[in-house]
Amino acid sequence: MILIIGGAWQGKLTFAMELAESAGKNMELDGNKLFDPLNVNSVPCITGHQLDTQGYPLDSSISKNEKEEEHEIAEGSRDSFEAALTCPIIHGLHEYIRRLLKEGKSVDAFLDEVQRQNPDVIITSDELGCGIVPFDPADREWREASGRASVRLARISREVYRMVCGIATQIK
Repeated sequence: MILIIGGAWQGKLTFAMELAESAGKNMELDGNKLFDPLNVNSVPCITGHQLDTQGYPLDSSISKNEKEEEHEIAEGSRDSFEAALTCPIIHGLHEYIRRLLKEGKSVDAFLDEVQRQNPDVIITSDELGCGIVPFDPADREWREASGRASVRLARISREVYRMVCGIATQIK
């Protein structure tokens, strides 16, 4: 397991894709190929959503036929919890945690399943603890649960990176 943490829009997804490629995860994954971050003509498809080489959403007018390669990435804000158990990259773990809390599900049980079923996954998560403490109790609970999840995953991950301004620093 590899954990990548940092602020929003700092390049975590692009870095995760680079790590996946360097780890040899550029093989076919259920018919989809991993995105080549060094090939600017390659546009990943993340569970139906297209991103540019920096991880920003593209205009939806690009058809699936125009993409050269695809990624299989579990997107925390919209993909099923089951997707996180099989995809080589989980992007936005903090959003999975938000959804788990809203649905009254256990974050620890989810993390246990990810660890058990997807031990080589690369996980990105936004750092939520560096800003103003939210007024809303639910937002404070989400922030705390996300922080605790990051601590837990950092302990069991073989590598942990902190992303700032597109620069990854290995902290474990």
